[in-house]
Amino acid sequence: MPTGPDPHRGPLFDAVLGADELAPLVSDRAWIGALLEVESALTASAVGIGRATAADAAAVADAAAALARDFDPAELGALAAAGGNPVIPLVELLREHADAPATAVHVGATSQDVMDSALMLLARRAGARTLGYLDAAADAAAAVSRDHRATPMIARTLGQQALPTTFGALAASWLTGLDDARDELGRALTALPVQYGGAAGTLAAVAPHGLVFADDLADRLGLARQRVPWHTVRTPITRLASALGVAAGAVSKPASDIVLMAMTEIGEVSEDAPGGSSAMPHKRNPVAAIAARAAARRVPGLVATALSCADHEFARAAGAWHAEWETLTELLRLTGGAVRRLAVSLDGLHVHVDALDRNLALTGGAVLAEKVVTALSRHIDDARAIVTDAAVSGVRLDEDPRITAHLSAGELAGLLDPTRYLGHATDLVDRALARHGGRA
Repeated sequence: MPTGPDPHRGPLFDAVLGADELAPLVSDRAWIGALLEVESALTASAVGIGRATAADAAAVADAAAALARDFDPAELGALAAAGGNPVIPLVELLREHADAPATAVHVGATSQDVMDSALMLLARRAGARTLGYLDAAADAAAAVSRDHRATPMIARTLGQQALPTTFGALAASWLTGLDDARDELGRALTALPVQYGGAAGTLAAVAPHGLVFADDLADRLGLARQRVPWHTVRTPITRLASALGVAAGAVSKPASDIVLMAMTEIGEVSEDAPGGSSAMPHKRNPVAAIAARAAARRVPGLVATALSCADHEFARAAGAWHAEWETLTELLRLTGGAVRRLAVSLDGLHVHVDALDRNLALTGGAVLAEKVVTALSRHIDDARAIVTDAAVSGVRLDEDPRITAHLSAGELAGLLDPTRYLGHATDLVDRALARHGGRA
């Protein structure tokens, strides 16, 4: 049996997509370890109801530790094909290797109890790492928002210049999304429950001690206690998948903004360590934001798969349950990687104020046309038509004689000053920062 590095999918791309730290937490070997951890806890809980001895629990724990360390995932996968899940052959192996009665292993459980509880363990651990990444990304967004609280820039709607805002206000929108995602994921992870119901979800094999047994198992594994077995009530899965989808969306927004603002023609931001090109020496690609986008884009489809698997029939699903295992594993890996890469991008983000100023002045004041319309309307009835015609034709509003005939140069200078039309941009930054700071 190989004892080399933990195998997991995607080592070629994990570093690119930010998952190189997290991937081992959801690897095939991590799955085996979690399955055996559940089996060890089952035997330990069985001691409390007289179905196993302390010596049995110690023997099972020793055998489980050895199998978790040494057993080849590929070999277990081949053995699992006959029964449709890896728990069946793993229980047989554990009974062979443990110096304990067969009845002290897998006490009162069914395969789904072990698979679901193991998935909850993996999700709790990988999710905790992702929460850390979300904290780092949000802290970086908060720093950018604070530093550029009042830095004017042009806001864009539907891809076009709209009105002045501040870079801090834009970064505050990133911060708010990341804080929201952290809250959602945190709640989903805290609620992850143990699964223990036995063959048909009635805990018959350990009655009348089933409820106490299930609660003790949850406590040993550090999972939430179940209300009832949830073999075919997949709320823990759908809640987790949805929270991961929210997190991926919170990543996609700032990552997309950064990629667009880093375009040569816009040039408003750049990353601390931009990537190059194999063919073009001049390229400075925002690779961290690009990678974050790439990982996050794969998440919604997997969320949809998880939600589509909620229709578990009767007391055990044929196929819908099986489809969840790799779906949730990949969701955890991709979402965590996306958040981590965004954190890198935000932590090293350079904001080019000169480019912000240049782009804000690009229309010659046309973006402040609504202010000019309001002022001009006090003098003439067709103010809107005149200002619209000037803006569309490209004439500067402070140079159009139809406007300057009624508004002085000084009045127009004030009307066309973008720093005087920022609304509550700085107040909104303060609110976002106060909410983020209150989370500490």
